[in-house]
Amino acid sequence: MQLEYFQMIDRIEALDLEAATLIASSTVPDTSPVFEGHFPGMPLVPGVLLIETMAQACGFVILAKTGFAAMPFLMAVDGAKMRDFVKPGAALEITAVLEHEGSGYAVTKARITSGGKKVADSQLKFRTVAFDQVPLADIVRTRAGEVGLLTAMAKAAGERQ
Repeated sequence: MQLEYFQMIDRIEALDLEAATLIASSTVPDTSPVFEGHFPGMPLVPGVLLIETMAQACGFVILAKTGFAAMPFLMAVDGAKMRDFVKPGAALEITAVLEHEGSGYAVTKARITSGGKKVADSQLKFRTVAFDQVPLADIVRTRAGEVGLLTAMAKAAGERQ
């Protein structure tokens, strides 16, 4: 996890294309400029960054399920709950589920756990825009490769055959 660069997902651990479910992992860095102000003497991951972590996992499941047809842009966060503090060094497991996709929109649900304890959850809604309309396809595909999404997609496709 690189908080300053909004690279919140370290690795895709599992992908089930039929169930439209993805599990990712991430480890909060021990040090980050973010912690200098949030909070001095008691460093905590800001809730907005936990929401961003869930959004990125959901974006990856949308990309996988649609075969990289469109770029998902976060449009709404519904019912987000921060259930516990997340401190530097925490190992996170992020679960993302695509509930609906179509007509240029996607609805997802996500949760983050750490040490088996739920720390955050939310419903997240996305607008999807065809990659030929936004100059992000190469960047997104590169990042997906870095976190193992392309490998997980190939494995999931092989399991369906």
